[in-house]
Amino acid sequence: MNFYRLLVRPLLFQLPAEMAHQAGLTLCRMLGHVPGATAVMRRMYQCHDPRLKVQFQGLTFSNPMGLAAGWDKQGTALKMLESMGFGFAEIGSISARPSLGNPKPRLFRLPSDNAIVVNYGLPNPGVESVAKRLRRFQQTQPLGVNVVKTNDGPAAPPCPDSAVIEDYLSTIKQVHDDCDYLMLNLSCPNTGHEQAFFARPGNLSNLLQQIDDLQVTTPVFLKIAPIEQADQIEQLLLQCRPHRCVAGFSVNLPTGKPSELNLHADPAALAKLPGAIAGQPVKELLNRCLRRLYQQMDRERYIIIGSGGVFTAEDAYEKICYGASLVQLYTALVYHGPLVVKQINEGLAQLLRRDGFDHVSQAVGSKA
Repeated sequence: MNFYRLLVRPLLFQLPAEMAHQAGLTLCRMLGHVPGATAVMRRMYQCHDPRLKVQFQGLTFSNPMGLAAGWDKQGTALKMLESMGFGFAEIGSISARPSLGNPKPRLFRLPSDNAIVVNYGLPNPGVESVAKRLRRFQQTQPLGVNVVKTNDGPAAPPCPDSAVIEDYLSTIKQVHDDCDYLMLNLSCPNTGHEQAFFARPGNLSNLLQQIDDLQVTTPVFLKIAPIEQADQIEQLLLQCRPHRCVAGFSVNLPTGKPSELNLHADPAALAKLPGAIAGQPVKELLNRCLRRLYQQMDRERYIIIGSGGVFTAEDAYEKICYGASLVQLYTALVYHGPLVVKQINEGLAQLLRRDGFDHVSQAVGSKA
């Protein structure tokens, strides 16, 4: 980590944030084709501790730490990502049709807050291109695909409800056999249209029923907007209850820059940056949502994938104790580099031992 922070990060931070992101992604993609590179990476980055193994619906995760969607949007660097110590990875978001996303610049760093501002707007080449790549890739760890409605841009007219549903279904039909789980992104904070689509009565039930009708056997997770109110959580769970496809939930970033995040960045400069905050400032908000969702959901049926502000083993462990069975990170890679994954896993093993847990599953929800 010191090598990254002392040498690599200062060089990357000389570049615009999106350019640095692309440079890291390109390097990972290229290293994946270098003979022996993945073996070296495995020795450097992987943590083998049986206490960290997670099993769910026939899937085995070597550890609970995963890469969140947004880092590898198209699944181009999966071969190297499998060697970086993650227990699983999620690619995307992927939509039915290609999308250019929002105008650049659309990614910004907030070093004083250990955060980034994300306004990508879901750029991706469309599901057909990504599905072809996934069919050629033989993954050795669970792989998730984040599915979203195509972003046709701010000038596009609003889609009819049936077209929004069909957009999701078109992507699901093409990738569900080539991944281990689907994450339906129901509340992307970086697009202008359809943000509240699934808050309207009947729309979520309609989508889930049609997924059931497709007889999709791949576990389906719902990435929802941050909600804390018990009645809103209950409404969500009521809509999910009849649909066998739903396996669990994840909580998305809040839209914009809520005042409760208590950011250190200059307010005037921050106001000029479009997009949503990711990183340490959202940790407390998303933890509260995760905890309350865990308290109300059917724990025999669903699991939660926690995310938001995970930089240390203590951050990940807190989410696990609040109810997350799996945890994702993204922003920590920007500030701490790839070794952070191994350090978190090793730290998790120590925290489990400290608290008398023989296995990570015993810690899930222990402080909910």
